[in-house]
Amino acid sequence: MIPEFFINLNQILYQDQELLVINKPAGLLTIPDGYHPNLPHIRSLLEPQMGRLWIVHRLDRETSGALLIARSLRTHKTLNTQFEQRLVHKTYQAIILGNPPWVEIQIDLPLRVNGDRHHRTVVGHPIGKSAHTQLCILERYGAFCLVQATPSTGYTHQIRAHLSSSGHPIVGDQLYGSRSDSVFSSLPIINRVALHSFQIGFNNPSSGEPQLITAPYPGDFESALTLLRQSSN
Repeated sequence: MIPEFFINLNQILYQDQELLVINKPAGLLTIPDGYHPNLPHIRSLLEPQMGRLWIVHRLDRETSGALLIARSLRTHKTLNTQFEQRLVHKTYQAIILGNPPWVEIQIDLPLRVNGDRHHRTVVGHPIGKSAHTQLCILERYGAFCLVQATPSTGYTHQIRAHLSSSGHPIVGDQLYGSRSDSVFSSLPIINRVALHSFQIGFNNPSSGEPQLITAPYPGDFESALTLLRQSSN
């Protein structure tokens, strides 16, 4: 059965003649699935109302939050150049397992995408590419934390792999987490990878002015935080 998704006006965080920023729902594909082309994805939902769209960057299927989309080929090229020059700044928030001793830390471990038989991004691989993620604890809930992650590079699963390498995988991340962890398996506070693209900053191609867009938490992420805050009190 193909899941149903809708993108309503509340999920469009910003739009002009050249671009859109949406609050992508968790579970929705950014681009078509090569094995299951009939599954809903961003363009299949938006193009009937918006016209032709160009995907500038991706979010994992289970990741929610701010996603930047071009409405013209010219804008697509301009935004791609901003990504290549690292002028686009993305901030994520995640619920992680454990209570790290640090408040802030930068992980600079190299990554190799699709580096094992499970198609995971492998940390510390001898031929991995340089990767950097800044982490900051926002709230602590005993066995869990809310962390802010700011990657300065943009590799597939970078934040998930770096957090897992630190010993604090994201809640719900069965690919990079420990399925045998008793806390992980006994407290299903959210039924997906608890990762949210919280903010995206870029230079608007039309005005040239810097722009910062914030994506509110979706219901499941907000509910998980509410439960954790109540239980920790």
